[in-house]
Amino acid sequence: MSLEANVGWVGRLAVAVGSTEPALRLLLSLLVGYPLAICHRHLLFGKSPCLQHIFFMLCGLSVGYFNYGLEVLHSTGCVIILYLNLMLIGGTIISVIFSLVFFMGYLLIGYYYTGTQDYDIKWTMPHCVLTLRLIGVSYDVYDGRKEMDKLTQDQKKSALAKIPSLLEIGGHTYFFGGFLVGPQFSMKRYLNFVSGVFEGRGKVKKPECILPALSRLVLGLVILGVFQMGTLLIPEHYILSSFFEHETFWKKVLIMTLWGKIVLYKYIACWLLSEGSCIMAGLTYNGQDEQGNDLWDGCCNVKLGDYEKTSNFDGVIRSFNINTNLWVAQYIFKRLKFLGNKLLSQAVTLLFLALWHGLHSGYYVCFFNEFIVMKMERDVSSLVDRIPTIKAVLSSGAFHIPLYLLKKCYVLFGMSYCVAPFVLLSASRWLKVYSSLYYVCHIIYLSWPVVYLTIKKTGLVSKEVSHRSKSD
Repeated sequence: MSLEANVGWVGRLAVAVGSTEPALRLLLSLLVGYPLAICHRHLLFGKSPCLQHIFFMLCGLSVGYFNYGLEVLHSTGCVIILYLNLMLIGGTIISVIFSLVFFMGYLLIGYYYTGTQDYDIKWTMPHCVLTLRLIGVSYDVYDGRKEMDKLTQDQKKSALAKIPSLLEIGGHTYFFGGFLVGPQFSMKRYLNFVSGVFEGRGKVKKPECILPALSRLVLGLVILGVFQMGTLLIPEHYILSSFFEHETFWKKVLIMTLWGKIVLYKYIACWLLSEGSCIMAGLTYNGQDEQGNDLWDGCCNVKLGDYEKTSNFDGVIRSFNINTNLWVAQYIFKRLKFLGNKLLSQAVTLLFLALWHGLHSGYYVCFFNEFIVMKMERDVSSLVDRIPTIKAVLSSGAFHIPLYLLKKCYVLFGMSYCVAPFVLLSASRWLKVYSSLYYVCHIIYLSWPVVYLTIKKTGLVSKEVSHRSKSD
């Protein structure tokens, strides 16, 4: 069936369920990963890797065409460019630099020509996932040429001793469980998977992963339902309206907190649905627990329990968009050691993340927010550790629950405040919301360095601990 013919029935279905057509196409594409995984499991698992590569390529290209038509060929062109790059100069630093510049440049040009003031479900969405995947392969081939004792543990897990074939790159790219919204996974994990090799267990026939996969599917659909109901309760246009602007400050804080919590469930639902199809295929094997049970969290992109329970921003970051954060840590942050400054490395890494997401000002403000929030959180934690009296009071059992609730409320509102530009994108919109909230968080975060220095000069900080901290 042609794309033009598909437009009719998908469009009518989108209207019936109250969705946009691109969003519905994306959801259907994520769900079709489950029957595709079943087909692979029963027909191709353990068979010729070449057949599996071809199957994944056909699946990914078909899904891409269903969503974006012939624009899916942007990804095909980049796959060929990577292969030529690896064949000609693979394993060199020049190859890595070329991949970084070319693939990021290609993505940014795509953003420039396709972007609007809204979040766009266009070919650039899967292409941003692909960009990291292709750059990662260049790095892995480069690491594979080094001596093993010079590699970190992360690099040893992903380094490639030989240049992958065009068919292998294609299968890795178009694997149906990760092509559209991720998760990120290394070429080495993919090659082990198509070879039927499970680390620590050798070759395994039809892994027992159906129930873990279905649990992610159900959880993803539940979270999607919560998101849909939540957006009916607090739609995006409300926080941009004059009604929100004229609410009392504390009511605006409450509304903003709930809106930010709800809007992030959209991303979580997509990650859970995508991860579930990866689990069902068997890609996500991650060893065994202490009781000898198989773990299927090798491509986990959100730890929902940790995400919901955490009461600090560090916990949010560690449990949210996990694979992207791990990718950036391995391939960007840790490679910036030559800068000699951890704070500067973090700033460059966050700038890379903002560029990777797009050209809207909201992305840059969001990651700037992350930088100043994490700086303040680390400083506060350090101060508490270095002021014995406060540390003793806060550590007492009587303060445990009240302190947790206070920190939880702070993180819920702070997270919503910080991600608002990421969701609203254009400056005219996120500035309107920030103005309604009187820039309250930025006043706190940006004035913190002065407060921090003032507290340090008061003499409350333990000199012994302070001296040890400086020496560290």
